Amino acid sequence: MTFYHECLGGELEMQKISESPMAVQLPSEAGANILHSALVNDKMVLMGSDMLGGEVVKGNDISLCLNCQDEHEIERFFKNLSRDGRVRTPLHQTFWGSTSGELTDKFGVHWLLNYSKVQEP
Repeated sequence: MTFYHECLGGELEMQKISESPMAVQLPSEAGANILHSALVNDKMVLMGSDMLGGEVVKGNDISLCLNCQDEHEIERFFKNLSRDGRVRTPLHQTFWGSTSGELTDKFGVHWLLNYSKVQEP
């Protein structure tokens, strides 16, 4: 992510596992891994995570994160992308206040889908 930050500019935020509520659920050696990173530049958002686990092989070496606009969109995209693939984590409400889910598509690509409902003042 720091390389992409150098290339694309913008603001880079990273959260380690040790800085999240998930830290108590995982071995201490996982604490240095990145749970969530986001690079925001104008209209682009690039997100990443070290949370794949296991051996890295072609197909699990990246995760693509898709931020959706509403509940209907995340449900439709999740259903379509998981067809002939594998749901890793069904859509659910997260501790950070979003609807989120994970899947591996039929080509072996790992996807994280997220929908954050805008909070009204």
